[in-house]
Amino acid sequence: MKLENYESFPSDLFVLKQDNIIYPFMIMPIFLTKKEDIKAIKKAHKDNKLIFITTNPKNGAVGTIGSILREVALPDGKIKILFQGITKGKIVELKDDNIATIDVIKTPEYSKLEVDALIESLKDYAIELSRLNPVFPRDIIKIIDENNEPNRIIDLLSSTLKIAEDKAYKLFYLDDIEERLMLLIKYFIEEIESVKIKNELAKKVSKNINDTNREYFLKQQLHMIQEELGLNDNRNEDIENYYKKLEKLKSKMPESAYKEVKKQIDRLSKMHPESGEYSTTENYIDWALEIPFGKYKKSNLKVHELEKRLNTDHYGLKKPKERIIDYFAAKELVEFRGKEYKGAIICFVGPPGVGKTSLANSIAKSLKRELVRIALGGIDDVSELRGHRRTYIGSMPGRIVQGLINAKSMNPVMVLDEIDKISRHRGDPTSVLLEVLDPEQNTNFRDLYLNFDIDLSQIIFIATANDIAQVPAPLRDRLELIFVDSYTPNEKFEIAKKYLIPQEMKKHTLTKAEAKITDTAIKKIIDEYTKEAGVRNLRKILAKLMRKIAKEILSSKEKVSINIKNLEKYLEKGYGGIDEVDKEDKVGVVNGLAWTAVGGDILKIEAIKIKGKGGLTLTGSLGDVMKESARIALSVTRVLIDEEKLKVPEIESKEPYYKNYDVHIHFPAGATPKDGPSAGIAMVSVLSSIFSGKKIRHDIAMTGEVSLIGDVLPIGGLKEKLIAAYKAKVKTVLIPSKNYERDLDDIPDEVKNGLEIISVKRIEEVIKRSLI
Repeated sequence: MKLENYESFPSDLFVLKQDNIIYPFMIMPIFLTKKEDIKAIKKAHKDNKLIFITTNPKNGAVGTIGSILREVALPDGKIKILFQGITKGKIVELKDDNIATIDVIKTPEYSKLEVDALIESLKDYAIELSRLNPVFPRDIIKIIDENNEPNRIIDLLSSTLKIAEDKAYKLFYLDDIEERLMLLIKYFIEEIESVKIKNELAKKVSKNINDTNREYFLKQQLHMIQEELGLNDNRNEDIENYYKKLEKLKSKMPESAYKEVKKQIDRLSKMHPESGEYSTTENYIDWALEIPFGKYKKSNLKVHELEKRLNTDHYGLKKPKERIIDYFAAKELVEFRGKEYKGAIICFVGPPGVGKTSLANSIAKSLKRELVRIALGGIDDVSELRGHRRTYIGSMPGRIVQGLINAKSMNPVMVLDEIDKISRHRGDPTSVLLEVLDPEQNTNFRDLYLNFDIDLSQIIFIATANDIAQVPAPLRDRLELIFVDSYTPNEKFEIAKKYLIPQEMKKHTLTKAEAKITDTAIKKIIDEYTKEAGVRNLRKILAKLMRKIAKEILSSKEKVSINIKNLEKYLEKGYGGIDEVDKEDKVGVVNGLAWTAVGGDILKIEAIKIKGKGGLTLTGSLGDVMKESARIALSVTRVLIDEEKLKVPEIESKEPYYKNYDVHIHFPAGATPKDGPSAGIAMVSVLSSIFSGKKIRHDIAMTGEVSLIGDVLPIGGLKEKLIAAYKAKVKTVLIPSKNYERDLDDIPDEVKNGLEIISVKRIEEVIKRSLI
């Protein structure tokens, strides 16, 4: 357990008395004989709770907060634990049963300049002591150089000195860093003088012991201690099991993997169980042997089964389904002819809630493979995907290898969710995906933790994204983009009836006899309570209704029917739908169309003219592209006036009509950022309206970029924009002629039948159709 912050302190912890000080950085074995201590420690270990160790358990006593890493049962009911110190704490209040309120001791502020000078002086004494005393750890100086935490340096050095218990506790108890350093320097000076005297005596009365004999003698002692504690048998058995598992996997795993794992098992067999590296190596071997080498889910890919599953699980989505079937048909044919299919990776692109992840789930079910979902949103570290090097504390394999282990097969369906939301803070995680998603490279994917190659070529990777523009171009080139567009109101209605309502009723254990929602109520929910491209919020609202129904049934009602009349009783008033367009024609107000990450929307544009000198004011949180588009629209409108294609009132002025007025264009919902050129023709229309004094039709909406010479240029997101116009009860929509020729086939029939869609090439056509 790691102590990430101090928010949970003060906290009640079990207090264990020990004769010696255990410092925060130490990992120490502790033998317990008292029954009450053993019982409390076992409970703390089981509950994964911290404990507090001190030499003198009383109010105000200082000790070490830490966790129990391991618990080993010994003969006669005794136990041994492996304790890891985390930070210093003190007893605020001692309670019954060795429980005390413990608070963390925080480091007070100090002068860095003075502390650095004292540490340098301390280091000099440590170097001198290491020269005089061979027992003193020589690598301690390197550790000091690499550490910038004064308290840790003090604790580390004080643990190497053999000083009296009261002196050690005094040094440990102090909070002031400068005072602790001064006291430790004093102890080092005393120790140096003591060692000098001992060395002089040792030269006179003793002989040097041969290093080899000494090592042999110590190992024999260690071996005897381990046998007495009963550790050798379990350890040898574990290592033997590792060798057996490795030999079983030998024929299925790459040679490099076999060599690396065997090397680590060999190292483990020579290590002392209490060494810090032992548990790290043991964890590595456990991870490596969990990888399902040679395990593949055998399933004959049948396209007709996949098509049936997609149609069963999803309503609509005709084009995405066709693209999926085409992709897997090609894969089935290639594999039938005995070759390996190396097509691009599928990437579903669309707004939230339209069914991207559920499509992947249907593919996995039809292929009878495990589904592994890797959420990439917010990942900012390459190591999350490629694994952490084993030199780091808490290192582990990357998410891709962990996905294989969880799936227990080497060929699952792996969904890389929200590939467009990867952050680039420490390294570039997308560079890892370039290797993972490239069929030419992913046969030898190297995880940094495992340090050997893994074949990812049998995995079916499926990516999802909301905005494909956020995906880097090199990665985008490796993806087969399948666009999953917004649902129409009719599609949402069918999905709600056939899928969402039955699923939520089953989830809430309701029957058709107990709960009923009328068709008109469902349509009202879709129109007035949701504003989304998908059906995620619709599901939440239906789930809320089911909870209301369940409550009423428990209140003795046998049946609950929700209709358009009593809907507001359960859901209050509608709040989320797209507002209908105005009912009257106005000067200076036009309906534009916008694309957002959650679908289309009506973009109302307002404009007024004020006495002035031809200036332009823009408000509504606009981006640079939109501001440029507004300036182009103003220039185009002025050209129309100059060429007398737009009639304006006559005034007594030598200047052109438009030079006598400033123009203010506003886009409501000012807190919402807006950008893009597709409101160009709408801005020309609203400017033409205020200059000519003519009203704009209230039931018309438009989208299209305008060029400086008056051409109407194509735009994106046409389907979502037309669906928004349809929901807002617009009658006529003006769109660029190129979009009309290219994209109209993608528009649902429900929308095309409900709108009069007119193609325009020139701005003059727009003015003619929009102004009254």
